[in-house]
Amino acid sequence: MVMVVGETSMELDQCFQMMMMKMEGVSIKEWKDIPVELLMRILSLVDDRNVIAASGVCCGWRDAISLGLTRLRLSWCNNNMNSLVLSLAPKFLQTLILRQDKPQLEDNAVEAIANHCHELQELDLSKSLKLTDRSLYALAHGCPNLTKLNLSGCTSFSDKAIAYLTTFCRNLKVLNLCGCVNAVSDYTLEAIGNNCNQMQSLNLGWCEKISDDGVMSLAYGCPDLRTLDLCGCVLITDESVVALADWCVHLRSLGLYYCRNITDRAMYSLAQSGVKNKPGGQWKSSAKKSKFDEEGLRSLNISQCTALTPSAVQAVCDTFPALHTCSGRHSLVMSGCLNLTSVHCACILQAHRAVPHSAH
Repeated sequence: MVMVVGETSMELDQCFQMMMMKMEGVSIKEWKDIPVELLMRILSLVDDRNVIAASGVCCGWRDAISLGLTRLRLSWCNNNMNSLVLSLAPKFLQTLILRQDKPQLEDNAVEAIANHCHELQELDLSKSLKLTDRSLYALAHGCPNLTKLNLSGCTSFSDKAIAYLTTFCRNLKVLNLCGCVNAVSDYTLEAIGNNCNQMQSLNLGWCEKISDDGVMSLAYGCPDLRTLDLCGCVLITDESVVALADWCVHLRSLGLYYCRNITDRAMYSLAQSGVKNKPGGQWKSSAKKSKFDEEGLRSLNISQCTALTPSAVQAVCDTFPALHTCSGRHSLVMSGCLNLTSVHCACILQAHRAVPHSAH
């Protein structure tokens, strides 16, 4: 049964009367008498604002929603988010999105989450500028099952607190630390490599303190890494890319924007790893995509890497068929590299070869 709940009390009463007529033999005299299964079905049709409002109808509804609620997005909340989180923390959530346009969350709200939501798996605290290391220590002890954590734009965390978190949250697979300048150092990456061996996606954009030592520790410890963003990490050199090419054979996306110390050696190491890890050792022309076509490097951003030459980048492009320079696909991004204009993907080369044949 699908029921649209109106905004006014009169509309609510009308909906209730209609529902009573359709549920013969079921003793329901008031809203609080609605069976839990039906209540959860109704609430599945509305947004999070209405779910929260419904939790205030009566104790029965609040308890039912607490048991049934597993995912909540509060990014729409422009005011009083901290108080709202404190009131909702006992609802045993598994996914909690607390993305903010203006900083509202404080440590006491995150501590409440950690104290109650022990099964929490996904948490988004991006742009929470008021949070301190207290929040991370609380999450470490209270939410050990976290698999996905977004801390992007949180500038007050320290690298020691992030490292401490990884010793308890060892199931992390997706971690966004973009812009966490003070929280990310080689010490942080060493901790991630030692403790989070299941890591698949890591965003380290604009974390300017990290060097090759940190990235190499990460590569050795996280062999299942699929996506890595190192954009703006100005200290890294070819050594980082060589380590990633050697150890992270499942890497599909690599961001190196503005990493100006990257040279042709890094590109040739990526190309060599692609050939080495491909069944058969070299590419064969075929209309049918192989499994490796899907698993190889699919996205590479080398914008502003001005030391690279066309031959080295073309080698990478030739090795990984999923990298595209053609219009609309652009998975090989080379903005600001004017000397790389001659680099083209297989699609463009095939199109040029087909032109003379179409003329006949």
